[in-house]
Amino acid sequence: MKPDFRTALSQRPLVGDGAMGTYLYQLGFPIGVAFEEYNLIKPEMILEVHRRYVAAGAEVLETNTFAAQHGNLVRFGLEKRTADINAAGVALARQAGGDASYVLGAVGAIRAGQRKNARTAEITRDYEEQIGALVGAGADGILLETFFELDELMLALRVARRLGDLPVVCQFAVDDPAVTRDGVPMGEALRRLRDEGADVVGFNCRSGPNGILRAVQNIPLDLGLPLSAFPNAGLPDYEDGKVVYSASPAYFGDNARTFADNGVRLIGGCCGTTPEHIAEIAAALRGYAPNEAASQRPATAVESSVAPSRQTSDSASGGVEEPANIVQLVRERHTVIVELDPPKDLDIGRFMDGAAALRDAGADALTMADNSLAVTRMSNMALGALVQERVGIRPLVHIACRDRNLIGTQSLMMGFDALGIDHVLAVTGDPAKFGDLPGSSSVYDLTSFEIIKMIKQLNEGIAFSGRALKQKAKFVIGAAFNPNVKHLDKAVQRLEKKVAAGADYIMTQPVYDPELIARIAEATRHIGVPIFLGIFPLASGRNAEYLHNEVPGIQLSDAVRERMRGLEGAEGKAEGIAVAKELLDAAMKHFNGIYLMTPFLHYEMTVELTRYVKEKSGVHADNCGCASCPPNDYQVK
Repeated sequence: MKPDFRTALSQRPLVGDGAMGTYLYQLGFPIGVAFEEYNLIKPEMILEVHRRYVAAGAEVLETNTFAAQHGNLVRFGLEKRTADINAAGVALARQAGGDASYVLGAVGAIRAGQRKNARTAEITRDYEEQIGALVGAGADGILLETFFELDELMLALRVARRLGDLPVVCQFAVDDPAVTRDGVPMGEALRRLRDEGADVVGFNCRSGPNGILRAVQNIPLDLGLPLSAFPNAGLPDYEDGKVVYSASPAYFGDNARTFADNGVRLIGGCCGTTPEHIAEIAAALRGYAPNEAASQRPATAVESSVAPSRQTSDSASGGVEEPANIVQLVRERHTVIVELDPPKDLDIGRFMDGAAALRDAGADALTMADNSLAVTRMSNMALGALVQERVGIRPLVHIACRDRNLIGTQSLMMGFDALGIDHVLAVTGDPAKFGDLPGSSSVYDLTSFEIIKMIKQLNEGIAFSGRALKQKAKFVIGAAFNPNVKHLDKAVQRLEKKVAAGADYIMTQPVYDPELIARIAEATRHIGVPIFLGIFPLASGRNAEYLHNEVPGIQLSDAVRERMRGLEGAEGKAEGIAVAKELLDAAMKHFNGIYLMTPFLHYEMTVELTRYVKEKSGVHADNCGCASCPPNDYQVK
């Protein structure tokens, strides 16, 4: 006979299951429907998904009831079936898992969905109805998941406690591992959940294993509760019209014991995960026993493996004192554009220091994303004006179609023109629901092709409406190119359309394979506009695995991953720079344009690589710090 759920968690890590909704989508079922209704109309399909997870090694099954609340189901005319849908969810999971599995009734946050203005009384009523049905149907416990705000999670927990003594797992979805979205320090939030009666606390959704691990490592050591972790399979991306997740099953297996060593006792998967991911977790945890490692969990988070912006930039930028724009420069010599991400907070000190260091190293332009990955950052218009005025380096700003309608986009472009910021990159932008404010709207009045055409129209002195303007703008417009795809020829065809729309130059996602660099050169030889080849220096072995598995559009070669494996700190940065220099050697044979991406504001790395390009090409900034110049403080040690 199996022990009760609380006892089992105290003995060893338990393997949870993976995604339901995104897995059904992968199996061909459409989005925009209530997957929870399938408990009643397609029970055999839900039962089959549960069985696949059980066969993969899942010991804990979540019911297919995440959004099965009255207020959510009313949109589909199913509100009168709320109790039936939840009860059926428990029955199907129980049938699939039998006596050997634990069934947790899944309950998602309400405010994080479509009902942000719902009143507390209404939310309480919905939780009472749903949790009551799950308890009445015989669930072994309740899983409160994907909550952003402490007050709502506390409300749901209190409801669960009033309705019985079942174990309750409480999971946050976080953007910042140190604080909840309603501003409560994470340590305090978890202690309050513990004191209110939570049996397990942890995190799910929003990020892959790397981000969830950072959140776990911020949990106070003295909390005294088992922890849970259900990461996504990396960040979502669009390929051939479908949403896809890139983190491999093997990557999940590699991280499973790390989670266990950090005190996590319930480990599964969220969006994008499949039975294959769960099988790797189960294999990694087979035979694992808690040891002293868990009690030695770091009290603070590991350094964030921030990815380079996915909104790679193509643009030519004319500085105030430099008449030649980027396109003109790159046709004459090797030219370096460096990406430096705007801060997520109000402190611009390190950003401005980095801009000055890169200027001194000889960077030809500083490029700034427009809330890349739909995560809110400081305005690149404001920072572009500051670095142009205070630092004297050419700004190259990204413009995402996601955040502004036609009115806002033209207004923004007119402002850029007034500021003398004339180098831009036009990108579609990642959907808002994947960012730190998932309740915000994605606008998408324009596609990346259309925004290029419309900005070119401003260069003719014509507004988006067709009205004549009093003068012509002079924007140099870039487009993005991802060569890390299975069919390079199809990616090039899409690129051709961007050039036909008016793109003046191209910037690529980071490339980690010299052979692919040569293939890109050959495949784009006919393009006719300059291409800036993307290079992103790796900071550590964990950073390498994170980028490869969790960030769409980035694929590392096996050789690079092996070189970086296990390297951290200064050793990891040194090897990352060595790899980047080898890639630069290959890139500079084929491309005059180099696009360097700075990892989490470690501008010292891109400063050294900028100098490397300048030294190899024989182009030096004043006192740039290369081997031919006096040393300065920016060299990476």
